[in-house]
Amino acid sequence: MSSPIGLTKADVRRAMVRHHFAPCASQYDAFDRLRSIQFDPIAPVGCNHDLVLQARVPGYRIGHWQRLAYDDHLVYDGWDKMASLVPFAGWPLRRYIYTVHRRSFEKQIFQDHKEAVELILNEITDRGPLMPKDFEFQQRKEEWKGSWFGPSVTKQVLRALWHSGVIMTAGRKNGQHVYDLTERVVPSELLSRPLLDAKNAVRELVLERHRAMGIVRPAAPPEVWSNQVLAYGKREAIAELVERGEIVPVDVEGVKAHATPAFLTLFDQPSLEPRVVFIAPLDQFMWDRKMIAHLFGFEYVWEVYVPEAKRRWGYYVLPVLFGESLVARAEFWCREGVLELRRWHFEPEDPGPKFYGQLERALRAFMNYCSATSIRVEPGIDTNIRTVARAASTT
Repeated sequence: MSSPIGLTKADVRRAMVRHHFAPCASQYDAFDRLRSIQFDPIAPVGCNHDLVLQARVPGYRIGHWQRLAYDDHLVYDGWDKMASLVPFAGWPLRRYIYTVHRRSFEKQIFQDHKEAVELILNEITDRGPLMPKDFEFQQRKEEWKGSWFGPSVTKQVLRALWHSGVIMTAGRKNGQHVYDLTERVVPSELLSRPLLDAKNAVRELVLERHRAMGIVRPAAPPEVWSNQVLAYGKREAIAELVERGEIVPVDVEGVKAHATPAFLTLFDQPSLEPRVVFIAPLDQFMWDRKMIAHLFGFEYVWEVYVPEAKRRWGYYVLPVLFGESLVARAEFWCREGVLELRRWHFEPEDPGPKFYGQLERALRAFMNYCSATSIRVEPGIDTNIRTVARAASTT
């Protein structure tokens, strides 16, 4: 195996910012770059997937992804790293994920509740797309109370079918899944493609992670590797991808990783014009937080599930990028046309005077993204930030 290429933190920061945040011409271009976008329903100022898109697609507004998914049928609402929005072109490869997931449900659902599975599939076949509450078959098992999907046998079976790729999300109503048969959601030309064997599927999925992130540590968190889906085969897959020249070993000032050749070409590109970007907590840029800490000196914990009394930064705090530095953390909420800035924490290094002009511009774009007409800043937030927010709100 070839020796790793030595890279500086500064060079990798510049390449990462260009890879992730060079503006995209369309939503689909963003999906093509990122390979998938993690779906999360928590929505203080749009959902995670909305925030990922607003950071890359000028003029994007909350919910615009739904047309791409449910009207244009260019992306589907399924599974990749976690629950994700994925370009349909990536569906044949990700069928392997469904085969792995099915093993977890085989006995409890597909064997022990075979009749319920058949009844639910027959209803969808005969009646078309349905929400869980719309099924005539409704059954509960009180001993399942407290489990991940609750005591409803109907919901448990639907989730097993969804995680196994038998049914898919055909749309959403008030955020809730509307389920239909996979063969009525996936284009026929994709359905007919053969299922990849495990070795080839794992290798290609590992490559997808590198394409999405640009540079990845082999020791990146398990969720980057879809937990059990890739965990056991990623070492062999990485070695094969290196042998094939599809990823390249690198050493970033003492940290081992692999980068795609396309990512390495970004080292020859100049820095982007500095702008302020509000980054989603589950953005690909943030997937490997230890690497972010190493490169940017920025320790980040998403504190949504941390008890309030133990939170250091806030409930739903977004990293704030300026140029090639992570300079602050901000918590926004948007309700009834008012964008609330609830928390703002600067990092120790002064971002410099040019930051504030770019922040005003970013806040105006963020207001447009969430359809806000004004900004309200909580007491105690930095005076300069308050001034900029007032200017953005009145421009």
